[in-house]
Amino acid sequence: MDILTHRSFLSILQLASPALPVGAYSYSEGLEVLVENSTITNVEHLKHWLEAELIYGSIRLDGAVMVRALEAARVDDLEALCRWNLWLSALRDAEELRASSWQMGRSLLQLLGKLEPEVLPLATTVGYPCNYAIAFGIASAHWQISPQTALLTYLHSWANNLITAGIKLIPLGQTAGQKLLLGLQDVLSTTMVEILALEDDDLACCSWGLSLASMQHETQYTRLFRS
Repeated sequence: MDILTHRSFLSILQLASPALPVGAYSYSEGLEVLVENSTITNVEHLKHWLEAELIYGSIRLDGAVMVRALEAARVDDLEALCRWNLWLSALRDAEELRASSWQMGRSLLQLLGKLEPEVLPLATTVGYPCNYAIAFGIASAHWQISPQTALLTYLHSWANNLITAGIKLIPLGQTAGQKLLLGLQDVLSTTMVEILALEDDDLACCSWGLSLASMQHETQYTRLFRS
């Protein structure tokens, strides 16, 4: 590896770190409701839900937009960045899903501004609210991370966060969670390839299950998570 490759590798590890202070740990994306109503009660149920989301769900659109944001940021295409940010905001069916994306996006841009001040003009142009996928794409472009690596990292971080939520909610053991994450490697890799091949007109998903779960979370009696 040359020094640039080393830096990109370390940068993507930092973006994927659970210690990244963007608040991802506080969101379950409807999982809390699904556990309470016994739709998900064990590791197999959770695996099925995650695989279905990767194959059909809105995480595919988040990933696709993240890649488009990365490519736009590389060439300073501010119009495209703002357009995709608005598009992704309009996509959200539930208020909590929109709020979580905006909060994490704001937190990541604020962090980037402190770590890499030269990113501030670009971040300011996108403005607030900024979706997390857009902020992730900007960070990946700045740190010269390839679209393939950035996308696989984005998907892996998403899966890891929801598995962590499942460990707390179902509950599951830590080893069961790690086995599940390992078992998702093939579908994560396949999803990455499929997303990279999507044209703009192909951006669609089937996420009504997620939307309904998120809407119910608002009135859930006891909650550990914010979505």
